[in-house]
Amino acid sequence: MVFLILGKPPIVIARGGFSGTFPDSSSYAYNFAVSASSPDTTLWCDIHLTKDGVPICVPSILLDNCTTIASVYPKGKKQYDVNGVSKAGWFAVDFNSSDLYQVGLTQAIWSRSEKFDGTQAILSVTDLKTQVNPSSLWLNMQYPTFYEQRGHNLRNYTISLIKQVIINYISSPEEEFLKGIGTRISPKTKLIFRFPSEYLTDPSTNKTYDSLKDNLTYIKTFASGILVPKGYIWPVSSDNYLMDHTSLVTDAHKAGLEVYAADFANDNLFSYNYSYDPLAEYLQFIDKGNFSVDGVLTDYPITPTSAIGTIPFKHKILGTENWSLFLFYCTGNPLIISHNGASGDYPDCTDLGYQKAVDDGADVIDCTVQVTKDGVLICMSSVDLIHSTNAAQSQFSSRTSTIPALQTSAGIFTFNLTWTEISQSLTPMISSPQSEYYIYRNPINKYLGKFLKLSDFLAFAKGKDIDGVLLILEDVEFIQEKLGFDMISLVTTTLTEAGYGNQTSLQVNVLSPDSAVLAKLRQDSKYKLIYKISTKIRDASTASVADIKRFADAVAIDKYSVYPVDDNFITNITKAVNRFQSAGLKVYGYGFMNEFVSIAWDFFADATVELNTYFQGSKIDGFITDYPATARRYKRSQCFNAGNNTPGYFEPVEVGGLMQLIVAPAMPPALAPLPVLDASDVNEAPLPPASPKLLNAPGPSTQPSHASQTVTSIFVVVFLLPAIVLLV
Repeated sequence: MVFLILGKPPIVIARGGFSGTFPDSSSYAYNFAVSASSPDTTLWCDIHLTKDGVPICVPSILLDNCTTIASVYPKGKKQYDVNGVSKAGWFAVDFNSSDLYQVGLTQAIWSRSEKFDGTQAILSVTDLKTQVNPSSLWLNMQYPTFYEQRGHNLRNYTISLIKQVIINYISSPEEEFLKGIGTRISPKTKLIFRFPSEYLTDPSTNKTYDSLKDNLTYIKTFASGILVPKGYIWPVSSDNYLMDHTSLVTDAHKAGLEVYAADFANDNLFSYNYSYDPLAEYLQFIDKGNFSVDGVLTDYPITPTSAIGTIPFKHKILGTENWSLFLFYCTGNPLIISHNGASGDYPDCTDLGYQKAVDDGADVIDCTVQVTKDGVLICMSSVDLIHSTNAAQSQFSSRTSTIPALQTSAGIFTFNLTWTEISQSLTPMISSPQSEYYIYRNPINKYLGKFLKLSDFLAFAKGKDIDGVLLILEDVEFIQEKLGFDMISLVTTTLTEAGYGNQTSLQVNVLSPDSAVLAKLRQDSKYKLIYKISTKIRDASTASVADIKRFADAVAIDKYSVYPVDDNFITNITKAVNRFQSAGLKVYGYGFMNEFVSIAWDFFADATVELNTYFQGSKIDGFITDYPATARRYKRSQCFNAGNNTPGYFEPVEVGGLMQLIVAPAMPPALAPLPVLDASDVNEAPLPPASPKLLNAPGPSTQPSHASQTVTSIFVVVFLLPAIVLLV
C-alpha cells in the first residue's frame, strides 16, 4: 500500500543554523545546517544592530545570554525598557561592530554541549553571505521599535541591506515595520508576520496578537505569511498531551497566507504523544492529510528534512521529475527486536506493551523469563519486582531482602511471590530509565496492562505479523543451584506445550549472558541462540569468537561497543561488529531509546539519525529497542535505494566528526580504551544440576504440571531468604 501526495514540500528553516549543536548564528552552525540537512535549507538570522548600525546575527537581545561579552567587557552591563519589559544585560546597541570582534558566541541553552563555546566570532549579515552563501536566507527583525527609540531606523537599514544581499524572507512581530518596507522591496522577498510568545501587544500599533490572529485577512494586506508558535496549531494540555488541532492553518490558507511553525527542538520535552521521537512531531505538522504547514523553524534542521523526505511529494530531483512512494512495509535488515515490549510507551512485559510492539512493527517480541515462588514462568523485565511493579508500595514490602549474587541493592524478587500474588495483587509500573534527568515516560499509561505467564506470551505471539519471539534467560545458575528450578527444562517444555516444537512460522530465539545456558541449549537446533556480551568491548580475540561460535548464532552487544563515547561525543568505531560478522555471527545492538539524553551529541538528539548511523555506518544486523515504532519508520526508509543520490541527511554521521571541531582546551580527557573480549570472559563451567533443597511441595492449584517434578518445598526457600543469602 502507498500514499501519494501532490504539492510543494514545506521548507526547513534553521534557526541560527544548526543551533542545537553549535552556538546559535555561528559559522559552524550555519555551514553545518547546509551540509547535514539539505542545501535548500533556509538559514535564519535574528537581526540586532550595533552602535554603528551594523546588522549582526545573534539569537538574543541580551548578548550575555549567547556570547562571551560579559567577560570581555565586564563593565558593559546596561538596563533598558524593551517593549514594556525591563531587561538588564549587555546589548549590541551599546557596542561598535569593531568592539565585538573579540567576543565569541556561546551555546545559549545550558543543557547542550558547551564544548564549542567562544571559538566562533559574531557574524554580520554580509559575513553570513560571504562565508556561507546560503541558497535561502530569512532575517527576523524582532525589535524594530526598540532600535528606533535608540536612533536606528531598522527599515532603512533593511532596504539598504536588501540591495547588497538576496533575502528570501523577512519576519517581524511589528505590523508597522512590515508595512514600512512592503512597497520598497522586491516581491521575491516574502514578508512574514511573526506571532511571538514573549509579549501580548504589538509595540508598533498596540494591537493585541489575539485580535490579529482572528483577523487573518487583514494580515494578508501587509504580509504573505505568518510565523506562529507550534502550540497555535497543535495545543498541548497542562499534562503535556496533544489536544485537537486548531483551524489556524486551514483558515490562514483560505486567507491566502502561508503558515510557518516555530519552537521546534529535538531536546525539548515535547508532548508524550510523540514518544520522545522528534521526527514524529514534525510529521504531525506536515503529514496530517487535511493540512500541512508551509515550513518549520528548528534548532535541528536534519530532523525535519528527514521527515519531509519520508512524505511522497511530487518534486524535482536533479532536474528530473520524480515520484517518491512511501512504502508501508519493508522486510529484511535491520531486524527490530522489542525490549520488554514497547517499553517506552507501556509498562515492561505487559499485554499492552507487547500489543503496541506488534502494532508498531517489531519483527521479534521479547520475554525476559523469570520464575515465581510456585514455579510459574512469567515475563518480567527484572528478577526484582521493584523495578517494574508497585511491589515496594504493596502489602509485600516486608519481603524485601538482599541477595548479592543477583544485585547489590535490596529487592523483592519474583520467587518471593506466587503467580497469583503477582498477577492479582501487583500493578505494572512503566520504567523511566532517564528519570535522573527528570525525563519520564508516558504517565497516562504508567500503571496499565497485565502481567503474562510465559505460556500466555507464547500464545499471544501466535498469529501475529512478526518473525519470531525472543526468550531471555538470566541468573539461571543461581536459580538452579539455590532455588532448585531446572529453568532450561521448564522453558523448553513450555515451548513444546505451546506448540512451538512442531511449527516453523515463528522463529524461537533465546538470548542469555551465560554461555553455559546457550551451550546446553545448543543440543536443540530449533532455536536461534544469541550470546549477550554484558560489558562494553572494542574488539574480540580470535579464541573468544571461536568459542562463541560453538554455542551461538549471534551476539548482542551494547551500542557503545560499536561507537564508544567520551563526554557523550563519539570517539571512533570499534572492530567488534566486523569481528563477529566475519565469523558468521549476526550482531544485534541493545540500549536504543528515544530520549535525547540517551543519545550521543553526534546524533543530534534524534533516534533516527542514531539508528541510521548504526545500520549504514557499522552494518549492524538489528536493534533491540524500547521504541519499535521509531525503528520501523526508519526501516521503511530503507526501501528507498537512492545509491549515489542518497541525500546528505540520510548519510551516517562522520565518526568523531564533532570531536575534531573541539579546540584543545575544551577537549575532554582521553578515556582508557575499552577492553578486548577474551576467551576467559566467555568460557563458563557447565550449569549445576537443579537440585531441590527443601521438604514441602507447594500446593497444586497454581503449579504447572510440567514443573511439579522439579519443585519441592520452595516455600521454605522463600521464607528463609537469609539462609539463601548465606548460601550465595
